[in-house]
Amino acid sequence: MKDELNRKLAFLSQGEHLKAVCGIVRGIERETLRVAKDGAISQTDHPVAFGSALTHPYITTDYSEALLEFITPASTDANKTMAQLEDIHRFAVKNLGDEVLWPLSMPCYIDKEEDIRLAYYGESNSGKMKHLYREGLRFRYGSFMQTISGIHFNLSFPEPLFKALAQYDGQSETSQDFQSAQYLGLIRNFKRYVWLLTYLYGASPALCGSFIKGAGKKYPFEQVGPGSLYLPYATSLRLSDLGYTSNEQSSLKISYNNIDEYVSGLRNAIHTPVERYQIPADNPNGYAQLNNNLLQIENEYYSPVRPKRTTRSGEKPTDALADRGIEYIEIRSMDVNPYSPVGIELSQIHFLDVLLSYCLLKPSPDIDDGQNAVLHENMTKVILRGREPGLTLTDGDKQVTLVQWGKAVFDELLSVAQWLDKAGDTEIYTNVVLTQRKALDDPELTLSARFLNELKRDNIGSGGWAVSHAAQYKAHFEQAQPKHFCDEHMREQASSSLQRQKAIEQADDVDFDTFLANYFAD
Repeated sequence: MKDELNRKLAFLSQGEHLKAVCGIVRGIERETLRVAKDGAISQTDHPVAFGSALTHPYITTDYSEALLEFITPASTDANKTMAQLEDIHRFAVKNLGDEVLWPLSMPCYIDKEEDIRLAYYGESNSGKMKHLYREGLRFRYGSFMQTISGIHFNLSFPEPLFKALAQYDGQSETSQDFQSAQYLGLIRNFKRYVWLLTYLYGASPALCGSFIKGAGKKYPFEQVGPGSLYLPYATSLRLSDLGYTSNEQSSLKISYNNIDEYVSGLRNAIHTPVERYQIPADNPNGYAQLNNNLLQIENEYYSPVRPKRTTRSGEKPTDALADRGIEYIEIRSMDVNPYSPVGIELSQIHFLDVLLSYCLLKPSPDIDDGQNAVLHENMTKVILRGREPGLTLTDGDKQVTLVQWGKAVFDELLSVAQWLDKAGDTEIYTNVVLTQRKALDDPELTLSARFLNELKRDNIGSGGWAVSHAAQYKAHFEQAQPKHFCDEHMREQASSSLQRQKAIEQADDVDFDTFLANYFAD
């Protein structure tokens, strides 16, 4: 497979094909909790200055009213994307009053579920549906899991690259089916190598004891500071079964081998009733979820990576994929980087460019259920024990140490980075690969080790660390100057979003029951 990768890189380095990769499109979604200065989760409404959480293009909410989500527009310029993300944070912080943004993936101290207010999106049918979906999440999984934050990284490759890959495969022209197949190959490879990303950038080796309560007995936690628990070699407890996962979804066998199997698997899940999710007919609270199926909607499927297609008004994601194929991919396995005020660093974007290009170009055989189980076991090991000396993973039919396998992957990543640098007339990709490779020889360079070492050094809990850094980041943004989105632009976006929400509410011409029935109609 290494020879095949090298042949493909050689082909793509020739003449007209060299620049085909230029123009990678990216977008970032950063989640963060609004909290009081002492770290308590906010009990206030979504700030009016932010506009409408239903229709604002840059600032919305995820599960709870306090869980903000900042969204950058799609762009081919990584520096511009980072500048936009900075400006969104800057505007938000300036309009938060005394509140701050939580800088960790794992949440602050929360006493009880009632402290976690569900997000509100107005009185339109679409707004009510978003709120009811969150009611369903609370009913099914509880609210604590839904307070976890992450970074979602969206990426699409330029059309000329797919044309060049089609020519490499002996096809005269590309097609939407070919592009979808290429993206699914990327996704399968990402599932094979996501453990490396988690090893490098996992940043949640510790959490507040209040988050897990009795569930902590499952693992040999140690305590650091007042009330924080950790596993000595953990990388990302956010991705563990204590974090943003669902045991109920373990029966799902969603295939990424072709688009039809993927769409069919999700459609089956959103049409399969589950007895545990049945709500008594005399339920005094009326609605408690969108439906009693295994998944209420496609977005409930918790996956580290998703194939995506921009949906039209009222269109379901699976229908968009079935009709028009895969447009881009969404990486959902990134912890918030606690050392960046915006939760991610430019170097991480560059590394993701290399890793995802590698996953696209490297041969990617189909994955069966048995192989899926092996990949899951590899990932679980790295999540809970990633920095453990001598840790072994399963690569095909053999056991190898994480370090050995990681170095072999980095050798191939370096070839991809050199190709990207040659195409873009730069050195940034080679430099980031060489820098990140050092963490294989020295685990103390990983984000998880750095964070945990600081907690131990200062004998401080994760909450105390976060409160201190949240105040620092607030001061940073209060002094920052806009780089791309000025205050006037952000105020205009907020105002127009409120007008769009009002227009949507006024345009509703059916009751909510009919609206839901129409949405779920086959």
